[in-house]
Amino acid sequence: MVEAQTAPTPLAPLLLRNIFLPLFIYSDKALINLSHKFKVFHIIRYTLITAFLFFLKVIPSFIPSSIRPGQNQNQNNNHNSDSDFDSDSGTYPWVPYLKGPGNCNDAADGSLVDETCIARALTQLLAIINEIPVSSRKYEIVRSYAEKLMNENLDEGYEPLRKVNAKVLSRAFSRALEQLELATKAGVAAAKYDNDANSGGDVKKTDGGVYFGLNRVIKTVGHYGDFAWTQFTKPKTRLRGSAEKLSAELLWLAQKMVACGSADEAVRQWASASKLACVALSTQQRLQGSLVKLSAFLFKEAVSMGGKDDDVEEVREVKMKLLMTWLPFLCRATIGVEEPVLNMNEKAELENVLGKLIESLKHEEEQEKVLSLWLHHYAHCPSSDWPNLHHYFDRWCTASRNLLILEGR
Repeated sequence: MVEAQTAPTPLAPLLLRNIFLPLFIYSDKALINLSHKFKVFHIIRYTLITAFLFFLKVIPSFIPSSIRPGQNQNQNNNHNSDSDFDSDSGTYPWVPYLKGPGNCNDAADGSLVDETCIARALTQLLAIINEIPVSSRKYEIVRSYAEKLMNENLDEGYEPLRKVNAKVLSRAFSRALEQLELATKAGVAAAKYDNDANSGGDVKKTDGGVYFGLNRVIKTVGHYGDFAWTQFTKPKTRLRGSAEKLSAELLWLAQKMVACGSADEAVRQWASASKLACVALSTQQRLQGSLVKLSAFLFKEAVSMGGKDDDVEEVREVKMKLLMTWLPFLCRATIGVEEPVLNMNEKAELENVLGKLIESLKHEEEQEKVLSLWLHHYAHCPSSDWPNLHHYFDRWCTASRNLLILEGR
């Protein structure tokens, strides 16, 4: 038996993280002061930063896939050979998300839905929707194809076809959610860079001379450096379209998941998106409005979670996690002024939904954690007085007081 060869250690990421990035940071320190005195150094600094960010973006394409972590070392990467285009080879390297013909008959067993042609067709349609811009005239065409296929699967009333919709939509939702997190982080970092470019950087003068701190431009470069580093340590995820487009597609995917009976999976994934909930507080208002709509939709679906076959404890944990993750965002996010994201009735309805979710926790300590979190963000946000859960806070205080009295008697 031939032993598998050990994959060579990728040298480029190590050089980037340990040599080039620190060198660039310390070079930029000196240029900050000089750029305030001489305009030519300001131009040089701007050019270097632009070139460096472009370098971080394109460098993964120059690293052979054979030395990237996570790749199969025994896979043949030469997709230009004649055998790759042989119809008998069982692979389609030129078409993403298609692995091979497999079994083109719909499986009678739900465990085999991944091997069906109809599942691969729907996967490809959703992947194309994720990739092409909304401005493309083909976007609506492909989206209508996907909706037609999903509706026809449901109209058949056949359980394996419903599972096809559920599994493919779940994967598409997960992929779009990951891309939205990356796109939101990139947008926040770019906004910080623009602010620092307009302000000219942070320079502090004292009696002892001029001291340079690491300004926000350096933090931005560090963010992109960490982002580039992750390209070599985990499977590559491509950013497709703007964050606002991705949030709108997530709402559409969530609606389709509800239609095929897999709303619980969308709620679970949204409850786990804690990093996105944190970075979303610093993003643009339009994107915040889109995320408020998506959160409101999934909060409403979370109320009905907990069927006969569901684990009651697991469902309660998901609801708790959903509240702890997204309630601070609802308190601090913009909901629009000239064009409100939610009208008065929708805001009141969502407050009622939040109250029901809190009361469904049933444990006094868990309700205390959620209501304490709400009170903190509600009180410290001067620009918003929504959601107002004081009625449920008073109810919890009354129940806790009565419980203490009963225990003392």
